[in-house]
Amino acid sequence: MKKTIKELEQTASQIRRDVLRMVHAVQSGHPGASLGCADFFTALYFEVLNHNPKFDMNGVGEDLFFLSNGHISPVWYSALARSGYFEVSELATFRKLNTRLQGHPTTHEHLEGIRMASGSLGQGVSVAIGAALTKKLNGDKSLVYTLQGDGELQEGQNWEAAMFASHNKVDNLIATVDLNRQQIDGPTEKVLSLDNLQAKFESFGWHVITSEGNDMTKIIEALNHAKTLTGKGKPILNLMNTEMGFGVDFMVGTHKWHGVAPNDAQLETALAQLPETLGDY
Repeated sequence: MKKTIKELEQTASQIRRDVLRMVHAVQSGHPGASLGCADFFTALYFEVLNHNPKFDMNGVGEDLFFLSNGHISPVWYSALARSGYFEVSELATFRKLNTRLQGHPTTHEHLEGIRMASGSLGQGVSVAIGAALTKKLNGDKSLVYTLQGDGELQEGQNWEAAMFASHNKVDNLIATVDLNRQQIDGPTEKVLSLDNLQAKFESFGWHVITSEGNDMTKIIEALNHAKTLTGKGKPILNLMNTEMGFGVDFMVGTHKWHGVAPNDAQLETALAQLPETLGDY
């Protein structure tokens, strides 16, 4: 059964709580962009994606998702657990030795929902292109989605992939860039400016849309619009505006929470701003 916008927003709030508690428990991880992308993951897994939590690695006949910026694993793990891939209680094992929920997603752990190891930035869209081409060759009409960070676009492999995708008309691919304008060393504008990403991707032959990633209604509308553009000869890019740390007032809009865990007092303050809607693990 489809969720209402209010229910989706409540799910996103719970996912944000999960992220903070996971990172706090081990004093390690990346809460900033995880919080910023909670609405995207909620929209994707509970509304947009045609997927099956009874996980099959090949994903024949279903949409696939690949996370390129693997350091935001907390938000992905929460979305997977909350949508039925594995028990929510397993979130308590995040970043602990000999568990499946490592700091960066891995495949050798056999965690349901994970089809590639990620965290080596710049590689995700290339893998997604390969999966999309495989679906086209097999006559599988399902779509392939991917997410990457904006700072990650400073990696050259992205632009080789962008050129390849348009040349080969990989038009069953919807790539999203988390445009929060922050990276671990500071604002992207200061570290290495990305300039006009829309113009760049359009010049590479992509169809580009923009979206607001911290507004549930708007991100769903954007992703559904992106689906209508598939099959028309061009890969699709969704430039998604978000704020790092969204949902927690002292974390929002700054790179300082890119990879820093909250202490006990900070966790208590943050959780007070995020309603517990589905029950903490």
